[in-house]
Amino acid sequence: MRGSSAKSLDATLAAVSAVPGASAAQVGAELFGIVEALDSAVAARRVLTDPSIEADGKRTLAAGIFDGKVSQDALAVLQAAVGGRWAAGRDLTDGLEIAGVAAFTRAADEAGRGDELENELFEAGRVIHQSDELRQVVSDKTVPVAAKTTLLQDVFGGKVSESTLSLLGQAAVGRSGSFERVLEAFSRQVAAREDRLVAVARVAYDLDDAERQRLTDALSRRYGRAIQLNTVVDPSVIGGIAVSVGDEVVDATMSTRLEAARRRIAG
Repeated sequence: MRGSSAKSLDATLAAVSAVPGASAAQVGAELFGIVEALDSAVAARRVLTDPSIEADGKRTLAAGIFDGKVSQDALAVLQAAVGGRWAAGRDLTDGLEIAGVAAFTRAADEAGRGDELENELFEAGRVIHQSDELRQVVSDKTVPVAAKTTLLQDVFGGKVSESTLSLLGQAAVGRSGSFERVLEAFSRQVAAREDRLVAVARVAYDLDDAERQRLTDALSRRYGRAIQLNTVVDPSVIGGIAVSVGDEVVDATMSTRLEAARRRIAG
């Protein structure tokens, strides 16, 4: 987000930071519910983002709609959001969705499970990506969100935290793109809580702790930031490693070298 929307998002996230850690997960779930409600209430969303209406009036309207339906902590975040200026009506609900992810991230950090949340999102994303049937269902816009949520609960319930399940369910809504694209955005946001970058390493075998640490340290030196390293074991790489950080990919796998040599020989 840029301009007025970016400033309003900062104010909204600051309100999330003021939420007690013990209730942050509940606030995250409530914010996702508010997003769903406002996505389907176009007229209300337009009023709440109308720059000609005073901020106090929009806060009063937001309270009239949601007071008694969500906690006071969630309502405070909502009122911080509607009190700002958003370049487009959609930016408000996008910002509230980001705030919901931030609330779940805060809850995980307060419980000392921030890294666990990060890892669970990555591993769940891998499982879904590797299953054509599962990926098709969660990405299908014609499948009701409730059905997707039930499916995700059946697959991951008891294996990941409730916060992870909530984020997976929200990604399945697909408000801003495909399931995988939204989940990747959520994962980046969770990782960024400590100004970290996410690196995905594709390797021929599972790295041991010492190898993971050496690779993490090397990437941290290269990018000048802390690194959250996720690994994908792929025997087809034969040897070496391919690392992607954002849009940058460094491919030093043996399979790639062999293919390059084959092409040179073939002319």
